[in-house]
Amino acid sequence: MSIRRRIKVEAGRKAVNDWQATDTPDRTALATAVRYALEELATRAPGNTVEVRVPPFGVTQCIAGPTHTRGTPPNVVETDADTWLALVTGALTWAQAVDQARVSATGTRSDLGEHLPLWP
Repeated sequence: MSIRRRIKVEAGRKAVNDWQATDTPDRTALATAVRYALEELATRAPGNTVEVRVPPFGVTQCIAGPTHTRGTPPNVVETDADTWLALVTGALTWAQAVDQARVSATGTRSDLGEHLPLWP
């Protein structure tokens, strides 16, 4: 089952490119870039095993496997917007983010290293 995109691909890619091009993107562009990247991850790695949170901008579930039905899921990844965008663009590796404590990853399936970056 594919996800329903809320952000058009062109607008999402533009927001990600704008984030890469500036040190201080406006909040709307930052939110669009984060949400688009979350949608892209869910499209490329569909499922409900891992919940990826980038507060306050968005959350998605991804990766095939066992699903949860109530409460906090057992596999959760949480990070800030800049770290998330650095991960999806390849400016930061998963291992670096974990080593630098820039990402919180709980659960046995929460390693997103094989799914990132989304864009080189």
